[in-house]
Amino acid sequence: MNLKELDRLIELYEKYIYSFCLNLTGQKAEADDLYQETFLKAVEHLEKINRESNPKAYFIAVAAGIYRNNRKKYAIRYRIAPMEPLSEQIPETVASKEQSPEEQMIVRERKEEIKKAALRLPEKLRVVLYMYYTAQMTVDEIAGALKIPKGTVKSRLHKARNSMKQILEDGNYEIF
Repeated sequence: MNLKELDRLIELYEKYIYSFCLNLTGQKAEADDLYQETFLKAVEHLEKINRESNPKAYFIAVAAGIYRNNRKKYAIRYRIAPMEPLSEQIPETVASKEQSPEEQMIVRERKEEIKKAALRLPEKLRVVLYMYYTAQMTVDEIAGALKIPKGTVKSRLHKARNSMKQILEDGNYEIF
């Protein structure tokens, strides 16, 4: 694979990968860094990208691996010198002009509650959930990217959905 082909793949999958990074990190600055690191790693390992297989799954797997490594580094550093994390709001998407202000507010609140519930999930469930819903990957693609069996992916998705439902119900939030 050459850089031109990689460029085309990036154009095809950039929205999915950035969305995955943003949902995984929860902060725009961290998502930007993770997104850039993912494609830098792809440039370094051009020979590993196979256009016939699933390049989107490869990019998502790279992003997930970098995220896991960064979390481990942060945990080690935190034990040595504790710091408080920066809190940054996740940017809201622009609401449709067809919606009334009340409907826009309801949609925004629902999204925020769902994001909060997802952040309460264990990391292994949250990563699979984000890969499935934000990166729109199939169970087979997730299994290949994370190098785990398909049954494990299905199990984690099921647990994540049930946990999300329980979290939202416990918070007296209407399930739609």
